[in-house]
Amino acid sequence: MKKSTFSPAKIAGILKEFSGGRSAEELARENGISTATLYKWRQKY
Repeated sequence: MKKSTFSPAKIAGILKEFSGGRSAEELARENGISTATLYKWRQKY
């Protein structure tokens, strides 16, 4: 299994922005991830 290139702290920061009202599409585009990854992170963290 491939190791994540994002640290847990970075993921937490992205998710904090997401819960603050930013759109999933905008955050995904900005960070080079898919929206599916963003939603998976939200379930996991």
